[in-house]
Amino acid sequence: MAPRAEPWSFAGRVLVVTGAAQGVGEATARLMAARGAAGLALLDRNRAGIEALAGELERAGTPAEPIPVELARVEDCFAAIDRAAARFGSLSGLVNAAALTDRGTIDDTTVELFDRLIAVDARAPFFLIQRILPHLRRAGGGTIVNLLSLTIWSGPAYLAPYVAAKGALAAITRNVAAAVIKDRVRVNGLNLGWTVTPAERLVQTTVHGRPADWPEIEGARQPMGRLLTPEDAARAICFLASDESALMTGAIVDFDQRVVGVTPPSLRFEPPAPSAPPSP
Repeated sequence: MAPRAEPWSFAGRVLVVTGAAQGVGEATARLMAARGAAGLALLDRNRAGIEALAGELERAGTPAEPIPVELARVEDCFAAIDRAAARFGSLSGLVNAAALTDRGTIDDTTVELFDRLIAVDARAPFFLIQRILPHLRRAGGGTIVNLLSLTIWSGPAYLAPYVAAKGALAAITRNVAAAVIKDRVRVNGLNLGWTVTPAERLVQTTVHGRPADWPEIEGARQPMGRLLTPEDAARAICFLASDESALMTGAIVDFDQRVVGVTPPSLRFEPPAPSAPPSP
């Protein structure tokens, strides 16, 4: 009898990861490869980034297909899944990690900005799921993980269209999970907190005017003394995408160091004062 694979292993599985050129998507692809994935389809509009990653993974022994895609175009989403299936045959799962985080408030968000974020952050995942589902059904099941955001519970005023798009994706997650449970396809979402990615570093320094060391400054204000990293997120995503999460489906998991509605967004950790030594 062949040894049973560990529940966290991706041995024998081919997965599609969007946003794979950097940040959470890249970290997720790397971890899936390290955990034995049989193949990875790497989707991103950054062709150079995914080609470099694919080459690195291939040299390390994981078959990888870089697929340049403009997620705002539904036809590109369909073509990307078709190309992944043509390269690998059977597909086992999808991670929707790509997203735009362009700023806008209820007062200044244009129709164009709103439509762009909805197209990339909500519509693209919807139609990528639609296209991959026949492959997962033929395989007898699979997993889908949607990267959401803790901001869906409210969020700062300047992220209004982003919150709208991620809120829509959260609703899609639960709706699709209920629809495909009969096919043994599990669909879950991860509400990610503030994470230090290359894109976030750029936005914070160029849009918000923060200094280059803003992650250390803001991290020191957090209860755990740091902000989340892409690797933190990747481990949580791989939990949801693997057998480690067992029968879990339709879940929207808050992944941050605070409790929404209870813990303030920034709360410096204060270690307890040393207790007085016992009396002799």
